[in-house]
Amino acid sequence: MKRLIASFVAIALIASDASTLVLAQDYSKYSQEALDKELARTVAARLGVMVPMRDGLALSTDVYTPKNAKGPLPTIFWKTPYNEHKLRGGTLRYVLESVKRGYVFIVQNERGRYFSQGKWEILGHPQTDGYDTLSWIAQQAWSNGKVGTLGCSSSAEWQLALAAMNHPAHAAMVPMSAGAGIGKVGRFQEQGNWYTGGVPRNLFFVWLYGVENPLRAELPASLTDETLRARIEAYNDLDATKPKVDWNKQIKHLPVDQMLSSLGEPPSTFEQFIKRTPADPAWHQGGLYHEGMGWGVPALWFNSWYDVSIGPNLELFNAARAANTDKEASANQYAVVAPVPHCQYARLGPDTVVGERAMGDTSFDVDAAVYGWFDRWLKGERKAFPAATPHVRYYMMGANRWQSAAQWPPENAQPMRLYLRSKGNANTLNGDGRLAAEAPPAGEAPDRYRYDPMNPVQTIGGGDCCNGGVVVPGAFDQRQVEARGDVLVYSSDPLTRPVDVAGFVDAVLKVSSSARDTDFAVKLVDVAPDGTAWIVGDTIFRARYRKGYDKPALMTPGEVVTIHPTPIATAIQFGVGHRIRVEVSSSNFPKFVRNLNTGGPNESEKEGVVADNAVYHGPDAASYIELPVLR
Repeated sequence: MKRLIASFVAIALIASDASTLVLAQDYSKYSQEALDKELARTVAARLGVMVPMRDGLALSTDVYTPKNAKGPLPTIFWKTPYNEHKLRGGTLRYVLESVKRGYVFIVQNERGRYFSQGKWEILGHPQTDGYDTLSWIAQQAWSNGKVGTLGCSSSAEWQLALAAMNHPAHAAMVPMSAGAGIGKVGRFQEQGNWYTGGVPRNLFFVWLYGVENPLRAELPASLTDETLRARIEAYNDLDATKPKVDWNKQIKHLPVDQMLSSLGEPPSTFEQFIKRTPADPAWHQGGLYHEGMGWGVPALWFNSWYDVSIGPNLELFNAARAANTDKEASANQYAVVAPVPHCQYARLGPDTVVGERAMGDTSFDVDAAVYGWFDRWLKGERKAFPAATPHVRYYMMGANRWQSAAQWPPENAQPMRLYLRSKGNANTLNGDGRLAAEAPPAGEAPDRYRYDPMNPVQTIGGGDCCNGGVVVPGAFDQRQVEARGDVLVYSSDPLTRPVDVAGFVDAVLKVSSSARDTDFAVKLVDVAPDGTAWIVGDTIFRARYRKGYDKPALMTPGEVVTIHPTPIATAIQFGVGHRIRVEVSSSNFPKFVRNLNTGGPNESEKEGVVADNAVYHGPDAASYIELPVLR
């Protein structure tokens, strides 16, 4: 994913004198030169080591060891598709901190990236290449045979499929914001964040343009001299400089499947993926983790409420705990869930603001947790990560405090159903839509709206990442969206007591359309007493997949059908005087690709049709939301 690592671990190393550095906040203020001097003083570096894979190719690997180290050492392994050859930002900080703590730190480029040989595929052959690299590390004279994998986003996602291999050297892992490594797990079939509810997400299109380089330069395979390769690596980075793109304009391009080729990009991964459906068997041929693969590694998960894939991450956390293919591994799964966007854990601290909403003091010692975890499993220091640590530590937004639980959802979470009710005029925040505990009576009129794909509902915040700036993730006021006539708005009465929600939020919609296919988007909103409508989470579902992703079925115009959108995962306190709100519409753009409503191959079409959509109420056609409320 997009390189947000610098922000996720932006903890500074400041020169306190000519020879030492001390930890401090906001290291971006301090010079790269000072950090490079500390690296040279404390670290012995071997650059451009070509680690052999089973198929005869080799991956470029940089090995950083403590100077004057004695005895075999544990290793922290960081794998990346990004340009990490000139250490900077979070990776540099982790190298220095890890070496200081007695670890070897390894940075390896994925297959087909920069100085690594072969053809690049997303996640970089995590099982075979990851397994072979773990074997290589364990065989080195400086290794104690125990390896921990670490990383955020792309540097975390490849770890998931590798965990299913249960390599004897893979002692522990810390995957942070790793949703794009998840294929199908439980209720989520997002295939590496390519979809939500069968609707493609635009973020990957932008990310692939920035990361993939089908015309990349390569060093000749015959160049085997390690010293020469290290010098070439130090002098060159093989990085591509592509033309800048105005993504706010380009993201509107139709047909979608020509979005990158229209920029002059040669055919590559995007063209392969955009042709697929969510149930395409080809999703099982890459590096994604799918349910049923088993789990073999103790893991400390870091996730965040405004990330692109918090739901699949928590679903996989539960699946890893339940797998029991390795009982010790399943018993040692721990999760931390923060109230920030993708990979921005360095923002945890006093007076945190996410989007435009104040979240209070979110302080959490990420380093202490990470290194305590690795000390426990790689050094055998059991007290470094106490056995009494709760399996889940999560931030309750609204209440603005950290809480803990033995499981997810918390064991005291009970479903509270709220029905979508109205007199047939729930359009806009000024309509008559309401949320009520009482089921609707017979004869309650449906709510109707007209969805024009050429005038979609704008995305404002929520969970997202890596999209060229077309969507800013976080909590933002939704009243601009709720002023539209094609948005249905349902609000509870002001609350007389707090309602703490923690878990998976489910919605059930009874709907119809004049079109053969359309989408239904759902948003959960916390309305403050002053009217500010903070987005909590959102989801969407493509109607053709209502019978299953492997059983697409077009709609019959006017027929009432049932839609089960993908759950929203969150922890939020709706405070006294606040209102719980649900929005329903048929688009959320540019976060999600627009449904053109034709029922045809949506991503290869240019022309759309307007859909007249309806949401129904009544004893036999009730639409509702279920909130996991802590009792």
